[in-house]
Amino acid sequence: MEEAPLSSEQVPDGECSESQKEGEGETVVFDGQNGVIEGKKEFVAPAVGMEFESYDDAYNYYNCYAKEVGFRVRVKNSWFKRNSREKYGAVLCCSSQGFKRIKDVNRLRKETRTGCPAMIRMRLVDSKRWRVLEVTLEHNHTLGAKVYRSIKKMGTGTKKKSLSSSDADGRTIKLYRALVIDAGGNGNLNAIEREVRNSNCPNQLNLKKGDSQAIYNYFCRMQLTNPNFFYLMDLNDEGHLRNVFWIDGRSRASCVYFTDVIYIDNTYLLSRFEIPLVAFVGINHHGQSVLLGCGLLAGETTESYKWLFKAWLSCASGRCPQTIITDRCKVLQSAIVEVFPKARHRFGVSHVMKKVPEKLGGLRNYDAIRKALFKAVYESLKVIEFEAAWGFMVQRFGVVDHEWLRSLYEDRAQWAPVYLKDTYFAGMCAAQPGDTLNPFFDRYVHKQTPLKEFLDKYELALQKKHKEENLADIESRSVSPTLKTRCSFELQLSRIYTREIFKKFQLEVEEMYSCFSTTQLHVDGPIVIFLVKERVLGEGNRREIRDFEVLYNRTAGEVRCICSCFNFYGYLCRHALCVLNFNGVEEIPSKYILSRWKKDYKRLYIPDHVCNNVDATDRVQWFNQLYRSALQVVEEGVIYLDHYKAALQTFEESLNRVHDVEEKQE
Repeated sequence: MEEAPLSSEQVPDGECSESQKEGEGETVVFDGQNGVIEGKKEFVAPAVGMEFESYDDAYNYYNCYAKEVGFRVRVKNSWFKRNSREKYGAVLCCSSQGFKRIKDVNRLRKETRTGCPAMIRMRLVDSKRWRVLEVTLEHNHTLGAKVYRSIKKMGTGTKKKSLSSSDADGRTIKLYRALVIDAGGNGNLNAIEREVRNSNCPNQLNLKKGDSQAIYNYFCRMQLTNPNFFYLMDLNDEGHLRNVFWIDGRSRASCVYFTDVIYIDNTYLLSRFEIPLVAFVGINHHGQSVLLGCGLLAGETTESYKWLFKAWLSCASGRCPQTIITDRCKVLQSAIVEVFPKARHRFGVSHVMKKVPEKLGGLRNYDAIRKALFKAVYESLKVIEFEAAWGFMVQRFGVVDHEWLRSLYEDRAQWAPVYLKDTYFAGMCAAQPGDTLNPFFDRYVHKQTPLKEFLDKYELALQKKHKEENLADIESRSVSPTLKTRCSFELQLSRIYTREIFKKFQLEVEEMYSCFSTTQLHVDGPIVIFLVKERVLGEGNRREIRDFEVLYNRTAGEVRCICSCFNFYGYLCRHALCVLNFNGVEEIPSKYILSRWKKDYKRLYIPDHVCNNVDATDRVQWFNQLYRSALQVVEEGVIYLDHYKAALQTFEESLNRVHDVEEKQE
């Protein structure tokens, strides 16, 4: 198995990743708090917001950049702390900066200074990194050929060696924080600014003129405004952009909670949209779709998907999803098996069924075939029933040799609900007619939407989704749901579940009254199998009676219905509730109350890798934990006005305490 895309913490100085050694291209990495540029072809121009691990890293970076452009560097000013003599500020400039002093004018050495304004000003900041605060890129003199002779920098009376050109080429310079472009779109994009010359090349993104600039501008802006923003860029051997992945801070925080089941939405890639977009989608505690990351891929290849999945794993919660739902795509299947070997990969039922008109619409008995197919898929409770219904359909309508139906049948264990009852879906199964997995950016993107327009709509879509989640949080905590029955199960979960999930469970409680008979079928020690009869709506709104078998284990407190509502949707069905009620159980066992549906889930749920085991040297881990903790305070703080005031006061007090610690250290 290939290694995941590497970060700066994983690639030792002077070494390169295996993909670089083997000539498979490069991955350019920019992380909102731990980004690096991996690859040695060119250097990004200095920009306000760049951060470096040390002064030496900053100096060596600027020196290497100067070598590429064709000028030399000197230290104009340095500032030191009074007591410790620790350096905390510096200005690096072009060697042609300033002019000779009057007393030096008559010396024989040729005048080389031109008053050149090119410089960078940087300072040691709170994160203990060196941040670029001011940049001037323009020179007022002719730049020479690339400078390869090493330059020495002067300190306080002693000389320090800079990197030789060979050393500089052989190590990864660590760039932290944001890269910035001015509003006019100027700036050095280096390898990623080259427009794609061959739009049909399967080894590079199909970009139009200005698209790469738009991507870079957007990423730079997001890194400045979204502190936990992360993106990866994959370059081919010619330095052209091949694949891209990005994830904003809010989505990274959601990955901690909602990666148990994910839907990989490649609708736009498969349907040949203008934007070759792939989205990672989860479901939150309100049953709403939540974005967990995005990618642009050069093509539908196993290698591209593998790169994207590894990129997602490198910055998400670090947990492998229990269940992954996709379109029925063999290329995706191969990549998932390799990158997510422990996950259960299933095809979305709604994806399969929505293709019925396209694949079967030309058949003579289309309406009858469609009706028989839907009955087999959605009404079969046992495998033997599905097999019989399918066999009857293909024989009766003479479609035994229909290629699409035959391939569907071969893959039936991957998509047909009757085969998926042991798979956990958390509401994303779409196991009933009318249930669908809609594209996350539905109504925001059409086939001709250009990339530049999408990047604007992307932010609008996320803002809308975040607003919906915040409003749902407020409603769930501030408004008590109206009870519709006297059932103790309804009262119990009305205090626990979020508003939307409770409404779905409440419907199951109401429908208990359509179940008119609960009888024992078989007893084996503590295990009893019950038969629950229910009146359901059939064809033409006629009432039909259907039988549901429910297994109940008195000793273990387990209840399982043949309809598998709990695995599909995350709460118990009316049939299981009837059996619990029949056996005198007044509260739903805790194992059937999923934490992910609780209204205070984000506040109570603590990831495994929190502050108890913090690495004393890993600033990335510090940032992620602080960000998650702060986000929890924010989400709690928007519920009521007094919550808001308390949260704001807490933030102010915390900042003052951090400043106190900093002053004591100085």
